Amino acid sequence: MKCWLTILTLLMTLSGYAQTTSSGWELLWEQRYSREDMDEEEWEESLDRLQQLADNPICINTATRDELEQIPFLSEQQVMDIMEYLYHYRTMRSLNEIAMIPSIDHWQRQLLGYFITFEEPEKEPYRPRLDSLLSRGHHTVTATSRWPFYQRKGDKNGYLGYALRHSLRYEFKSGDYLRAGLIGAQDAGEPFFTNCNKLGYDTYSYYIQLRKLGFWENVVVGKYKLSAGMGLVLNNSFMLGKQFMLQNMGRQTNTLRPHSSRSESDYFQGAGATLRLSKPLSLTAFVSYRSMDATLNDDGSAATLITSGYHRTQTEIDKKYNTHLTATGAMLNLHYGGLRVGANAVYTHLDRSLEPDRTVLYRRYNAHGKDFMNASVNYTYYHYRFTVNGETAVNQDGAIATVNTLGYHPSDVFNAIALYRFYSYRYTGLYSHSFSDSGHTQNESGIYVGFNWTPLGSLTLQAYADYSHSPWARYQVSQTSDAGDFMVQADWSKGNWNVQGRYRIHLRQKDNDEKTALIPDREQRMRLFAAYTSPSGWSAKTQADLTRSHYKETSNGWMVSEHLSYQRPSWLVNLVAGYFDTDTYASRIFIYERQMQYDFSFPSYYGQGIRLSLVAQAALTSQLRLAAKLGYTNYFDRAIIGSGLQQIDASHQTDLDLQLRWKF
Repeated sequence: MKCWLTILTLLMTLSGYAQTTSSGWELLWEQRYSREDMDEEEWEESLDRLQQLADNPICINTATRDELEQIPFLSEQQVMDIMEYLYHYRTMRSLNEIAMIPSIDHWQRQLLGYFITFEEPEKEPYRPRLDSLLSRGHHTVTATSRWPFYQRKGDKNGYLGYALRHSLRYEFKSGDYLRAGLIGAQDAGEPFFTNCNKLGYDTYSYYIQLRKLGFWENVVVGKYKLSAGMGLVLNNSFMLGKQFMLQNMGRQTNTLRPHSSRSESDYFQGAGATLRLSKPLSLTAFVSYRSMDATLNDDGSAATLITSGYHRTQTEIDKKYNTHLTATGAMLNLHYGGLRVGANAVYTHLDRSLEPDRTVLYRRYNAHGKDFMNASVNYTYYHYRFTVNGETAVNQDGAIATVNTLGYHPSDVFNAIALYRFYSYRYTGLYSHSFSDSGHTQNESGIYVGFNWTPLGSLTLQAYADYSHSPWARYQVSQTSDAGDFMVQADWSKGNWNVQGRYRIHLRQKDNDEKTALIPDREQRMRLFAAYTSPSGWSAKTQADLTRSHYKETSNGWMVSEHLSYQRPSWLVNLVAGYFDTDTYASRIFIYERQMQYDFSFPSYYGQGIRLSLVAQAALTSQLRLAAKLGYTNYFDRAIIGSGLQQIDASHQTDLDLQLRWKF
């Protein structure tokens, strides 16, 4: 407790007069969307994309339609409504004017405030030159570290590095035209300036991005991410969860952006460029060569490609960068009025053959070989009453995947969506990430329907129902199976109050012990919270989570938590305290906690115990900001936490995160 008070007192004492930047958008995002809708890697990738948008907000008064479409939670209708408002009134001067657009609800209006600015357009067109770009830009340096107050088994014997997790990032940005960055990252236990990491950090990301340079609309050199269409061929930029689909109504996003996170998976390395061939026609082309970790078979082929990025032990280091991928592709897009048509193709070559163990039934149709090819066509047609989106893809074996949506928006307070997908069990794509129940763009067909309804200005209702069918075996499922997923959520906002109730039931089928038949696997989750935000800077949220899981046995869980925050112009303090009690891991609880910038986490808790976290941020000067987070978890039902080299011989653990951010 003394450590908590010392950090809090230090930050409050050092606070200066400059504004801090807070991750308020994360709080709003978590209120609307649930972590269990996506796996951890997809969730972190989506949050990283939003953080990049928050760091590089769009000037709404000069934004093009393509730029507004980079904001993922806006639907096609909402983008068009913003463009129409700007056409009639020329400029927006504050966030209050967004309230004049009825299709954008209160929650979206609050969230937009973190991703847009309202500068007046320059009277004379700015023609960028290298010297002016360099002189008009600003630099940001961010150092982040995590200090554990415990020892893992691997820290004593097994890990080749020390227990500190840390990263360093530098970024230079000059308006909308130039962006460059370098990120070095180190996981706890990895060697630093030794062993396989003679150059310091275990992983580096680097990039230079140029935009709006006439014919060259967007160019990225270094590490980058891409998305096209509905993600059947190419999407390592933003993931589509089921609840998120209700918000953007299935709108497609074509994105080329720098890879500016510490993640070591799902990126390209080389160069990509978007060329504006004519006003309605654009071409994006890319080439990439990168290394990956792989588990090798006895004959030297790759059994699996590893994406965790851990290089802490000699065994993990021996797998580091032992496989290389060469990829190239192109996306041609025609945009004319309410119609958009695209064609996409990606070719990938591995320097060693990918050969998973396909004698295992659920791996029978996994991607294998050295050469992979995927191609697709995608389309969008927008009408003020309905929107149609879709993509159909084929791989090198002739297997097909298709996803199509129909959005209906008869008024500003109601919209509905229906989605159909068919992913052949023979379809594979190394970079495919699209809408699914299983998390894979393979071996699934299904129908999804949902709606958003605002019957009152303060009340919003959301609901969806999803049915999916898998004709081939899956992990823990030895035969044809079905799944159902149903969710309903109500949000009420009035003045300073926000109240939400959410219920979700996920129905699956899994093998019995003998693998002779399928038995039900049911998971139910419910959340209730009430939040109050005071104009003076105080905010509080009381939350209750309930879970019930049944597969072979029934497991129940619950958690109550309190979130308190106080923010002033130059500092912020946030406290989370929670008590959890679950029978098993199957009924684990997910809870959001404020994190350091660029460092996202949505931890889960199971067993019985308490969780406390304290975050404090302070602006030391107009250019320098310090942030700290102290997290403490105490389990009442165990004397050991974790297993293997991650094992902690105690019932509690404490971590301290520190971040220093310098902007000049």
